[in-house]
Amino acid sequence: MKPFPISIQLYSVREASAKDFPAVLKRIADMGYVGVEFAGFHGHTPKELRKIVDDLGLKVSSNHGAMPTKDNVNEVIDTAKTLGYTRHVAGFGPDQFKTKELTLEAARIAQAGAEVLKGSGITFGLHNHWWEFDKQFDGKYPHEIMLAAAPDCFAQIDTYWVKVGGADPVKIVKQYGARAPLLHIKDGPGVTDKAMLAVGQGIMDWKAVIGAAADTTEWLIVELDRTDTDMFEAVAESCRYLVSNGYAKGRK
Repeated sequence: MKPFPISIQLYSVREASAKDFPAVLKRIADMGYVGVEFAGFHGHTPKELRKIVDDLGLKVSSNHGAMPTKDNVNEVIDTAKTLGYTRHVAGFGPDQFKTKELTLEAARIAQAGAEVLKGSGITFGLHNHWWEFDKQFDGKYPHEIMLAAAPDCFAQIDTYWVKVGGADPVKIVKQYGARAPLLHIKDGPGVTDKAMLAVGQGIMDWKAVIGAAADTTEWLIVELDRTDTDMFEAVAESCRYLVSNGYAKGRK
């Protein structure tokens, strides 16, 4: 198993970011993270943020933003090129997966999003929650149905939510292989309404999950939606755990 570069989904530290985003980015860099995944810019322009991350020696792994459409595609592309990433990610809420028909509708929307980006150098991916894996239609998870019907989308597999939904994250990571260049790494008790824990302190078998990743995996991206402990301590410990166990490659 080779160590993969480590990034953090900045949604994890959204509360502090809203007060002083540059200071948060510096703390993240000091922890040893190689990259960041944006989910909002907290009043800063992409150009301003590019200078900050460059000065800190950080890379932008990816961005969570709006579903690409004909109306916003130029903004999506310009933002990506300014910040220097090629992976744009979005997702759907639980209502979109209540039936097979709704799941296929999500796939049509996602495929259209991927198609408007064709030729730009920016690819579009889908981030999952547990609701794509807590049921099956015709023997397949909604996530499988959606990805099969949206062939130009890549998968950003949130490994913890796969587990919480009731599927096997090792199997899912292997199943998608090179189609899953970004893996979200989070940990916790495995219950949807309970706070998460630093990576390595919950139910996830990281040796098996990360061992299932393809050689083409580009980033491990830590994301903790909420914790009962200090969030900065939790994301710092997550980085230390992944790097010290040889799963991730950090700056230190």
